[in-house]
Amino acid sequence: MNQPLVVGVLVGNPRPGSRTLNAALALRDAVLNALTAQGAEVKPDGPVVDAAELASEVFAPGSTAVREALAGLSVADVLVVASPTYKATYTGLLKAILDQAPGNWLRGTTAVPLLVAAADKHALAVELHLKPLLAELGAAVPGRGVFVNESLLSGDRTSLTGALGEQLAEAGWFAAR
Repeated sequence: MNQPLVVGVLVGNPRPGSRTLNAALALRDAVLNALTAQGAEVKPDGPVVDAAELASEVFAPGSTAVREALAGLSVADVLVVASPTYKATYTGLLKAILDQAPGNWLRGTTAVPLLVAAADKHALAVELHLKPLLAELGAAVPGRGVFVNESLLSGDRTSLTGALGEQLAEAGWFAAR
């Protein structure tokens, strides 16, 4: 019997409990919905790492907190990796955490990159910066990255999940093969 698919979340916002975290959880829900609609068995409570909670440990000598968080995420079959857009790319906190990942850490994992920004002019940053970083770590990134304008984050999570689900469908993510 096949094991249920695990969908994890890594959020690189330096603010704990951020709107980026909310967007990432909505995207996770959209991914779970898409996989379930295909008939896949999914585990609804995959690992979630809010990098803000690790910030004080990222450069602390001898700290194992980041490596432990990465090990917890390594069980994910699908990993949503989200960041606010900083200087037209992802945050330094996300990069510092991912720099501690072992080579090919995401081999065998499908990664869904998500960037949140205040202006649509940053929409391409997810393709130019975050998607290649995840591919470098060994992830399969078979669809376009997901971009969310901050203006969409003021509504409820159910609406956001629906909007993100539409983006996933339009980009061909998790299309039945």
